[in-house]
Amino acid sequence: MNETRITETSQYLTFRLGEELFALDVKQVREVLDLIPITKVPRSPDFMRGVINVRGSVVPVVDMRLKFGMSQIENSLDTRIVVMEVSLDEEMTVLGALADSVHEVVELEPANIERPPRIGNRWQTEFIKGIGKRDEQFIIILDIDRVFSTDELALVEEIGDEPAPEQDTE
Repeated sequence: MNETRITETSQYLTFRLGEELFALDVKQVREVLDLIPITKVPRSPDFMRGVINVRGSVVPVVDMRLKFGMSQIENSLDTRIVVMEVSLDEEMTVLGALADSVHEVVELEPANIERPPRIGNRWQTEFIKGIGKRDEQFIIILDIDRVFSTDELALVEEIGDEPAPEQDTE
C-alpha cells in the first residue's frame, strides 16, 4: 500500500458530512459556493449529482455522503459546494463536492496528525492521509486524489467536457 505521510505544517479546509469532520488541503480548493441549481446527468453513478455552471465552465458535482456510503439527506441552508482540483493521470480535473456544511481553514502541524488506523474504521483508509487532532476533536484529512478511481474520474472528466448548462432563472 502506497502511504503518504504528512511532514509539514499545512492548511486545511474543514467540512462536515453528518457527524464527521473532514478536511482537504487548501491547495486543492478553488472556492466554496452556496448551493446553486444542479443539472442532473442521465445514467451517471448515484454519487454523481450532476453538473453546475461555474463562470462558463461545466463542473461535475459529487455527493460526498453517497460516495462514502452514507445516506442522502435533504440540502439545507448550510449545504455548500466545494470546488476543487483533483489529479487524474497527472492532469487536473475540476469538480464540486457537496458538503453538509463548510467550517473553516485550520493549520495543522505534523505532530498533530496521525496515520489512519488499520482496522475498525468505517472509511476506506486509502482515502485518508491522516487523522488530525485539534481542540480534542478529530479531523479526517482526505487524500482527495485517491477518493475517486481513475474510471470514476474519467466519467467526471467526460461529463465536464459537455457544454455548460443554462441556469434556470425562474
